[in-house]
Amino acid sequence: MFASDTTTDALILWVVIGYGLGSIPFGMVFARVMGLGNLREIGSGNIGATNVLRTGNKLAAALTVLFDGAKGAVALLLARHFAGEQAAQFAALAAFLGHCFPIWLGFRGGKGVATFLGIWLALAWPVGIACCLTWLAAAVVSRMSSVGALVAAASSTLWVIFLGFGNTLVLGIILTLLIYLRHLENIARIKSGTEPRIGSKS
Repeated sequence: MFASDTTTDALILWVVIGYGLGSIPFGMVFARVMGLGNLREIGSGNIGATNVLRTGNKLAAALTVLFDGAKGAVALLLARHFAGEQAAQFAALAAFLGHCFPIWLGFRGGKGVATFLGIWLALAWPVGIACCLTWLAAAVVSRMSSVGALVAAASSTLWVIFLGFGNTLVLGIILTLLIYLRHLENIARIKSGTEPRIGSKS
């Protein structure tokens, strides 16, 4: 991630572009367009797909997952095409930060799970698929999206090493740490047995 193959100005440009793409709150957009109300006043108040699902609209939740994942992937792929691999990884990290800390929403964004998975699918698709399957298995067994996210994030470093994508290791560790940072409240609720199950409206 830190090999110098891109100028500083170019990296800054792609960080700005990545952050801008990542900060688009698709959950709020779809909730508003579909007449589901203000996500800040629903469930956990989070802008991500899990909270969109609490409205009872599965289509809106699915679209949120798709677009939240796509914005990280698009930022990465555009940067890779025009400026190379280093810029791609910086743009991906910026997109993730944009989703979690969007300036338009007072830096109160989502947990970053869909964006995390979208980044991995674009950055190193075998790792991305492995992380998606890990999330699915953990979420199905626990019936908690947060558990799926935490297990998938923790496993991503192992997948990176096992599948031979060492050049993504630094970015992967940073993303994993950020996922855990964004899920500190969820971790506390998991420990206390009060974490909501998938599909819960409250």
